[in-house]
This record gives sequence, C-alpha cells and structure tokens, in this order.
Amino acid sequence: MTSEPRRSQSADNVHAVRSLADGDQASVVSLIQELVRIPTRGGVDPCEPIIDCVSQWLTEHDLPSRRLHDMDTGRAVALVCDITGHHSGPRYVLNACLDTAPFGDASTWQHEPTSAATENGWLYGRGSADCKAAIAIFMHIATHLYGVASKLHGNLTLLFDADEHTGNFGGAKRYFGAPDAPCDVLGVMIGYPGADELVIGGRGFLRAELTTRGEAGHTGSQRAVDNGNAVEKAAELVRLICGHRTPGPVDPALGLPPKITVTKIAGGEGYSIVPDTCAVGVDARLTTTFDESSGKKIIEAAVTQVDEWLSTTLPTTVTFHESWPAYRLDASAHVRVALTRAAERHLKKHVPAKVAGPSNIGNYLAKLGIDATAGLGVRYKDLHGTNERIELATVPVVQAIYHEAVLRLLSP
Repeated sequence: MTSEPRRSQSADNVHAVRSLADGDQASVVSLIQELVRIPTRGGVDPCEPIIDCVSQWLTEHDLPSRRLHDMDTGRAVALVCDITGHHSGPRYVLNACLDTAPFGDASTWQHEPTSAATENGWLYGRGSADCKAAIAIFMHIATHLYGVASKLHGNLTLLFDADEHTGNFGGAKRYFGAPDAPCDVLGVMIGYPGADELVIGGRGFLRAELTTRGEAGHTGSQRAVDNGNAVEKAAELVRLICGHRTPGPVDPALGLPPKITVTKIAGGEGYSIVPDTCAVGVDARLTTTFDESSGKKIIEAAVTQVDEWLSTTLPTTVTFHESWPAYRLDASAHVRVALTRAAERHLKKHVPAKVAGPSNIGNYLAKLGIDATAGLGVRYKDLHGTNERIELATVPVVQAIYHEAVLRLLSP
C-alpha cells in the first residue's frame, strides 16, 4: 500500500502519548516480569499458562480476547484481541510472539532464565526481548485505544503467536491464512526488539532436505561396497553445495547477497555398517534477484552431478519445504511511514530503515500482499543467548512510538 497515512499528529498528541507511557512504565515492567517468569520455550513448554495470563489481564482491563486453535490438532496457537473503532476503516495488527527460544545452559546465566530480575536498569530473562516486552507494551496501548474507540476510523488487533519459535508460525498462519482470515488488514507492525533501526524487510528462505542412498554392508566385508556409502555420497554433495556459499551478488534492493548454508548432515549407525542413507539439510537465503527457483536450480544441479558420479546407487531424493520470498517495504507504505515519523519525533533523531538478514513473519505476509514492519523495539543484549535482557529506560519511548503510530493510522 503506497498512499501515506491520513494526517500528522500534533505536538500535543506526542506529549500526551509519552505522558501515558511514562505513567504506565511501572505496570508495563511488572507485566513483562510476570510474562518472563512463565517458561514458554517453543516446542518444550505448554503455551496455555501464558495464554491464560495474558487473557486474564486483558479481561481485567475490559478487553475481550479469543484463542485461535490449530485447525488440524485443535491446539491453541495464538491469542487475539480486537479494538473496534466506531468508524469504518482499515485494520492494523500489532504482532508479537508468546513463545521463546530455549534457555541453553541455565547455569551460565547471571540470573535464572525465568527470574525476570532487574539490575542496573536491565531486566533479565529469556523472552524479555523477543518478545514479551512488546506484548506488555501492546497490551497497555490497547487499553488506551479502547478508551477512545469512538474516535477511531478502523480497527486494531493484537495478535500474540504461541507457535513462532517452533518455526511453525502457527498463530500467524492461523490468523492470516485460514479460510476465516480477515480481509481488511492493511498492515502489520511486529514488535521485535532493537531501538536504533526500523526493520522494513528481510531476505527470504528456501529449505530443503536431501537424502542420499547407498548400499548397506559390513565395513569389513570383502564385497565391494566402496561406491555404495551414502555418507560419502552426502559428503560430496555437501562439497558441491558449499561451493555456492554466496551464489549471487549483493541485491541492490536489499543491500544483502543471497546465501546457501548446509545446516545438517545425519547418517550412519555404529562403526561396522556401511550407511545406506544420509540426510542433508540445506538453507538458502533469498533476495529479489536470487529467488526460490534460483535456489532450487543450484541444489538440483548438485544432486544430479553426485548421482551421475555414483550411478550404481539409488538416486538422491530431494524434498523442498516451505519457502518465503525476500521483501522490502515501499518507502510510502502506511506502517513504515507511521512508525518512522513517530520514532523520529520521540527519539529526536533520524531512524534508518534496515533490511534484515534473517527472515521474519513479514516475509510470509509479503506473500499475502500485506505490508509489515519487523522490528523497532526495546534496546536489548544477547537475544536468544545467555543473559538475554532489555534496557528498561527504553520501554516508555517504544510504547509512545507505537501508540502514536497507531493513532496516526486510525485517524481520519
């Protein structure tokens, strides 16, 4: 979407949203701590406790919420809260994830991963940065917007995904991609952390699993099986693929090159058996000039070459998994304009736009034609690492930025 938001905010509004954010700070920090103390490692911990916690808080503040369930398993994968404006208009979504990365070795943390301890202005804990601070901030913004719903031209939705760090993005896919998906979403703002840049794009990805085939046998047998070793075949395949580590130049639209990485090699059992299968995982990072088909061609060419070299064995099987395209928001996209202007007004400095090397849910939304920013949030250190933490002084300004941006987007 390329037309700009419909009006600018007055200086009074800037001061008003910052005043509200300052007044909320203690409550926001307390809520972040409550969320961090609930372990939500993706694929490890149950998501129901944190969904219950967030739902209860919203209910206590007169905000209705509903759970989204996976359409195959029935498992809860997200929590949604809608603020409905009294006037017609588009829908914008504030998105953040409820689940987190694993803890790693908890004994190496300065504070326990679920302690939510504060020290020298920093709050420690897994998920404090990604993305429980954003959840708490967005929930407080929703309370203020609910109070002025009569003035809003359009709707705001909070979407909290409980199935992101699994790699499934189950909550987002259930909300945006299901048959009952809303058709009025004009833009999404994802609350990933980082106070210095606005992320407006990302490289895409292509994932593949390659299974080489060989001929099983005893390693001490006199029968010739040298050409039937699936692991050796996989090693040659890996060598060929690694020769295309950077398979293209820097994309002028993204400022990044494509990249191909071998992420897994698994095969063999014990020491006395010649392996007859070996799995190789491949991740290709895509750009606008090196797309899904480009990545597939390189992988398939390597497979063909190896299979011709070892033609006595069964051919390698290639399974391509999900692929998302690279994307970069247009300079006049609603959400980009609104967040950039709000950030520069509250931070009082230029906020550069950045295309991220990793992909994010914005890449999936790009496939659906929905604009998305993917990060302007609290300042952090050690994201996904030991001692993940956020700088508490940045919480109010981030809240003010998103609050002002949403008001801009939902104003006549």
